[in-house]
Amino acid sequence: MEKITLGRSDLKVSKICLGTMTFGQQNTEADAHAQLDYALERGINFIDTAELYPVMPSAATQGATERFIGSWLKKSGRRSEVVLATKIAGPNPYMHWIRKGKSNHNAANIRAAVETSMQRLQTDYIDLYQLHWPSRNVPIFGNSVFDPEKERHAVAVEESLAVLGELIKEGKIRHIGVSNESCWGVSEFVKQAEMKGLPRIATIQNLYNLTARHFETSFLDETCFREQVSLLAYSPLAFGQLTAKYLDNPKAHGRLTIFPASWSPRYLRQGVLDAVAQYAKLARDNGMTPAQMALAWCYLRWFVGSTIIGATTLAQLEENINALSVKLSPEIVAAIDAIHAQLPNPGQ
Repeated sequence: MEKITLGRSDLKVSKICLGTMTFGQQNTEADAHAQLDYALERGINFIDTAELYPVMPSAATQGATERFIGSWLKKSGRRSEVVLATKIAGPNPYMHWIRKGKSNHNAANIRAAVETSMQRLQTDYIDLYQLHWPSRNVPIFGNSVFDPEKERHAVAVEESLAVLGELIKEGKIRHIGVSNESCWGVSEFVKQAEMKGLPRIATIQNLYNLTARHFETSFLDETCFREQVSLLAYSPLAFGQLTAKYLDNPKAHGRLTIFPASWSPRYLRQGVLDAVAQYAKLARDNGMTPAQMALAWCYLRWFVGSTIIGATTLAQLEENINALSVKLSPEIVAAIDAIHAQLPNPGQ
């Protein structure tokens, strides 16, 4: 499998990253270990997780994903073969089980999060440490309009970078990244790093799929190109919608039926359903499954560094990886763009 270098770092990762947010909720520990074994057999060396996981978040399961990965690392002895990424939760007073609902990107929280993640992962270093969502007020997770009325106290970017720099010097983390960020956020992280001699972000982990192309339509692609920050594209199948399984059977087993609708309302919008129907028809008319086309399209985008895929079965994981070999013709790409022009970003 092709390897790429993330940003200006020395991290060389597979074009596909194994996402793990189902471990501990939809997947057992044995399932998780089987997926990790299979991913490495297929050439994937990049694993992404978070202290928050599994999804959906709860006090009962929080941290299980990292523990499952940790038990696999200990059993397999393959820590040196993988690039391991995890994330610190941002501010959310409703998640009282994570540092009493006071998580943020200050020194105390970042240090506590890194230490506990390393314990669960059974490792003494993290290759890529990411800020899961910004400290400041930003429209994310289905909110698309910036609202100054929602302004809140935020940890300064340079304050977060300073403690991350200390942890790099201590050998606990190697490189850093952001997630669910904006053009302004990426630019500010780079500016503060360069002005003050602090560590530079290598990556941005943002939503990107056929129904959510804000990364390019907001020109965040240009920002990241010029600042040499690699995109880690998450949710390339839009919580399973782009497999068209819910189109074929609205009660199909999956995240959108087993979790409350309030958790992922953006993927249930009528515009998403309409777009999925058109993308699914295009795929099937051209001899592909909807999932194959959605992933192949994401894999070929010039600005995507690595695409984060998740699965609940080995069969799904196999199909997702195999989509890397699917090549889309210019005509199909043009047809995809035509659908997007009619229904722009309904899943953003």
